Amino acid sequence: MLQKEVYLFEQISGNSGKEPAKYLKCIVFLRPLKEYVDLLCNELRSPRFGSYYIYFSNVLPKAWLKLLAECDEQELVKEVQEIYADFYPIDNVLFSLNLNEPILGLEWGQLTLQRTISGIISFLLATKKNPVIRYQGSSNLARKLAENISDYIVREHQLFDFKQSDLPLLLIVDRRSDPVTPLLNQWTYQAMVHELLAIKNNRVSLVNCPGVSKEQQEVIMSPVYDEFYCNKMYANFGQIGQDIKNLMDDFQEKAKSHQKVESIGDMKAFVENYPQFKKLSGTVSKHVTVVGELSRLVAQHNLLEVSELEQDLAAQDGHSSALNRVRRLITNDKLRHIDALRLVLLYALRYERHPSNDVSGLVETLRHQGVPDHYPGLVSLMLEYASLTRGHAFQTKDVVKMTERFFRGLTPKGYSVFK
Repeated sequence: MLQKEVYLFEQISGNSGKEPAKYLKCIVFLRPLKEYVDLLCNELRSPRFGSYYIYFSNVLPKAWLKLLAECDEQELVKEVQEIYADFYPIDNVLFSLNLNEPILGLEWGQLTLQRTISGIISFLLATKKNPVIRYQGSSNLARKLAENISDYIVREHQLFDFKQSDLPLLLIVDRRSDPVTPLLNQWTYQAMVHELLAIKNNRVSLVNCPGVSKEQQEVIMSPVYDEFYCNKMYANFGQIGQDIKNLMDDFQEKAKSHQKVESIGDMKAFVENYPQFKKLSGTVSKHVTVVGELSRLVAQHNLLEVSELEQDLAAQDGHSSALNRVRRLITNDKLRHIDALRLVLLYALRYERHPSNDVSGLVETLRHQGVPDHYPGLVSLMLEYASLTRGHAFQTKDVVKMTERFFRGLTPKGYSVFK
């Protein structure tokens, strides 16, 4: 098994009572948290393996390194390194920290603040960046994060002594600057998959989707390993259908050529091209399944009509018409509860200050529709959350002008800078 490079993976918390395996080397990869260091110390006091190679995903405090050395009485630890990987890459321009609730109310939770700081620090170290930090001056959340990151860089300045050809910028913007966009249904491929099916660590679960084969119940949606997805992840949904058809046609042409194996040369070509053919087969099957499920959900939940009203609420003005359309649509039984809530939230953000607004009536309609108990209360919470832009989110009828105004705001005026 060792000659075939077979590896045994275990969680460090589940090693008590197991048989020792002194003939094995143990590679440990941990986040540098006290609870994990304590578990590693317990392992080193009663070692199961013949040697240990320890890697941490972020900066390890010196006191904890000393503690590990004291616990390694048998001197089995051969290597300790920091490999800065305390974040989850989604594609080549985006990463996540997988935080479900980064703020509590309108303030940072202490644990999530520390996790955000450590994740950003790990990214900066991994990419060898020592940035100027600019944050949104009107946001206490952005200020607190910026101050903590700046303090850390100053304190650990020797880690950030990089040779840089230019001066990178870390820009911290409060999501409340634009409370509208996250409420809109998305119509590009990657965004739709995440919105309707959920992408978690580049995996999509199709377990609850009807008619999906067992082999397709979980699929990988990663631009690193899927050329089609990499090229089409930002394509709009209408274009994706045609792109899938072109992919199918290409596959069928290759399938026909594989059926003609009449000579030694044909056999050799088949063997050489079979891995690519097999990969293309899996790509076609995966994307046909995913796009088919997206199409089913769009039709089942009336998402085209929902999205049209969302866009009109975001970009058009006309209270009476908007109110009537929202009233009618949120009582449609085809609508998901989350879409009904989003429409009410958009209406509330848009017309909160309108003298004839009927936010309370729409909230009561949500209750009658049987939405989850906490949904109605989210309307007032959203208005409080969006207080940073109160009165500005819908100042213009033109979405392009809204975007231009936002980018004009990303100037030194109104922002604070750490160097």
